[in-house]
Amino acid sequence: MAVLLWASSLFPKLASSSSIYTHSSSTHLSRLLLSPSSFFPQRRSWRVLHMAASTLPRANLGLTNPSTLPPIEITFSAKETDFSEWKGDILAVGVSQNDMSKDEKGSFENATLRILDSKLGGLLAEASKEEDFTGKIGQATFLRLPGLPFRRLGLVGLGQSTSSSSSAVSAYRGFGEALATAAKTAQAVDAAVLLASYDGLSEEAKLRAASSILSGTVLGVYEDNRFRSEWKNPSLKSVDIIGFGTGPDVENKLKSAVDVCFGVIFGRELVNAPANVLTPIALADEASNIASMFSDVMTATILDADQCKELKMGSYLGVAAASANPPRFIHLCYRPPNGSVKVKLAIVGKGLTFDSGGYNIKTGPGCSIELMKFDMGGSAATLGAARAIGQIKPPGVEVHFIVAACENMISGTGMRPGDIVTASNGKTIEVNNTDAEGRLTLADALVYACNQGVEKVVDLATLTGACIIALGSSVAGVFTPSDDLAAEIFSSAEKTGEKFWRLPLEESYWETMKSGVADMVNTGGRQGGSITAALFLKQFVDEKVQWLHIDMAGPVWNEKKRAATGFGVSTLVEWVLKNSS
Repeated sequence: MAVLLWASSLFPKLASSSSIYTHSSSTHLSRLLLSPSSFFPQRRSWRVLHMAASTLPRANLGLTNPSTLPPIEITFSAKETDFSEWKGDILAVGVSQNDMSKDEKGSFENATLRILDSKLGGLLAEASKEEDFTGKIGQATFLRLPGLPFRRLGLVGLGQSTSSSSSAVSAYRGFGEALATAAKTAQAVDAAVLLASYDGLSEEAKLRAASSILSGTVLGVYEDNRFRSEWKNPSLKSVDIIGFGTGPDVENKLKSAVDVCFGVIFGRELVNAPANVLTPIALADEASNIASMFSDVMTATILDADQCKELKMGSYLGVAAASANPPRFIHLCYRPPNGSVKVKLAIVGKGLTFDSGGYNIKTGPGCSIELMKFDMGGSAATLGAARAIGQIKPPGVEVHFIVAACENMISGTGMRPGDIVTASNGKTIEVNNTDAEGRLTLADALVYACNQGVEKVVDLATLTGACIIALGSSVAGVFTPSDDLAAEIFSSAEKTGEKFWRLPLEESYWETMKSGVADMVNTGGRQGGSITAALFLKQFVDEKVQWLHIDMAGPVWNEKKRAATGFGVSTLVEWVLKNSS
């Protein structure tokens, strides 16, 4: 099996001649297309085209446009071969701490490492000792090896064991990321991956390990260079996956992993794009492009301010009122290409393309106003999942992807502290803080979602700084009155490696959200801020609908890399697939 990844500028000839999915308009931020490849006639293969256009709806300030990127091609294939005779630039071996055991003579007890060490005349054992490599997660060592079929040999730590738990999924993904980093450093063209030991791994666990390693490699190789004046193309062209099995099951699992990766990349690009490029209109155009790419299963409904006014979305429109960039309400609907629909789902993402705080403007150290382009991280996860679902096409499930996109700015027409707005379900809200705007947009989005006749709703939002204080930057908070829906999300996260923690919906805290003149205020006190925000959202969900809220303010952004993570896409897709099956 081969997967070809392209990151490129516009290739109209390629797109028009051989793409499965095409779109007539070029006014979009980025596009990923999959088409059959003729380079591997005996194997299933995919080509991915990533496009960055030059004609974007954008804000009035700045002349910024995404750069056009040259193509990047990477081929992945599952093989059963003698790893010691593999020829290429880097042979990377995933090693658990158990695999590093040695006998009294200092020789590896693990058969794979013993074979490799014998070819190196004991150098591998010596190097691992000198570098104190014990197989812990995060450890990696790569040796330059002249005179062998492969130029470099790498050992990458997988931790205590190679199980199928969520921690193992993260370890395998880290394995792929380590390989991608080493390939960039060494300018490697060819690479191969294998495990030192497959003992204890079921066939399902092997598939999950292979797909996680593949995901880590794809996401590790990817760099968002659209807004740089100069960039360097990755040299890695092919990765062989050895020892995980071959056949249709492996191919399908790896194809799905790649589909999800492109959804994650798409989500990252949306969050990374600055607010003077990714306006609410541009975000809506991105959603429309997804529907056009997958027109056999996806439809798009885009509502402007007047149409939202007809639906009485006063809470959402109050937030949007100050901006020169008009709002857009986005609704994508996925329906399977054939067969009956057994369950209807909704995914709702917060879509603040920029959040100044409004009249309660973000000020002072730590306010992070310069990062508030990521306040649409929930919508990025929603649309990234929509893109992956459109490609995978799961049967038996209908999914509504909903985003109330707008900016929270300051002007004479803007919402003021003390104003009262009315949501589309008739409930009134006294706005005591204009910087608690995300929940106001989500209120009308949740009402709209429930009106689609869905049985389950999951919303995602970079909603509160309080959740970052509680759980840090790596874990998202989960709030729901439904134990069953919580179990579904946590089971899905177990397979993706993304981290969630359930927090209580403490009903007694609602006392702090009561208004003297309206049905509620939009913020309570500082204590339990994430809980009161979730309780606010609960007021706009039909009691007959299962609902779960994800506060992803922490994991949406990687401060070390200063870039988006694409958090949420993988788990959302897994959740939809779980409901499909």
